[in-house]
Amino acid sequence: MLNLKTIVFSGLFSGALLAASVSFNTANAETIFKPKAVVELFTSQGCSSCPPADKVLGALVDEGDVLALSLPVDYWDYLGWPDTLGKAEHSERQRNYARGRKDRNVYTPQAVINGMVHVVGSRRPAIDSTISSMKSELGQETSLPVDINLVKGSTTLSIEVGSGDPVAEETTLWLIFYDSEHEVAIERGENRGETITYHNVVRSMRAIGMWKGDKMEVSLPLSEMSKNGQDNCAVILQSSSNGHPGRILGAARISGLASS
Repeated sequence: MLNLKTIVFSGLFSGALLAASVSFNTANAETIFKPKAVVELFTSQGCSSCPPADKVLGALVDEGDVLALSLPVDYWDYLGWPDTLGKAEHSERQRNYARGRKDRNVYTPQAVINGMVHVVGSRRPAIDSTISSMKSELGQETSLPVDINLVKGSTTLSIEVGSGDPVAEETTLWLIFYDSEHEVAIERGENRGETITYHNVVRSMRAIGMWKGDKMEVSLPLSEMSKNGQDNCAVILQSSSNGHPGRILGAARISGLASS
């Protein structure tokens, strides 16, 4: 289910730079992580080409250098196995990426790196080389030019966004909740009889603020965030043009959100 055209990576990178880091709060048992890149994998339980890509994403999650997210799509459901994790919102996000790039490259498994470049999700060398090229453009150990810091207090999660170049007409701060792992036994379709593990599966994504290039802070009540029962969340800062998602400028994630 591959449909790949050559993508030429281009762009100007500027802004405040901070290397990725991990901080631990032993009192609250949460882990706050600043990734060096964001990799979104558009995958499907009904796609026979996807299991190798799902394993690549799992390796990225284990290594911990990037924010790696699975976004299962629903457009292969008609083949006989409705994806138990698939969402129409993920399919639409993938299509909007293609519209923003002005191409028709919508396929599985597709990895979109920092909202800009797509590669076949099972091709780990292509993912690594793309991230390396982005870091080289910045001259830093991160490909994300805007710093985001998360601070968990007793009642709130504070999101601190640094200053930088918005690069586009709109830049949105997104809150993403995801599940660490799902093991799915697939009974029909192209992967019939397989049991596949999916990592960092996105469950919801919502806008929580607009960024204009200056430092900003957003505080969210932990009581409201904990209502969905999920323990992991990420924040990404993403530019957009004509309503289509574009370059991701910053990211951070926190695990142990529900711990006291």
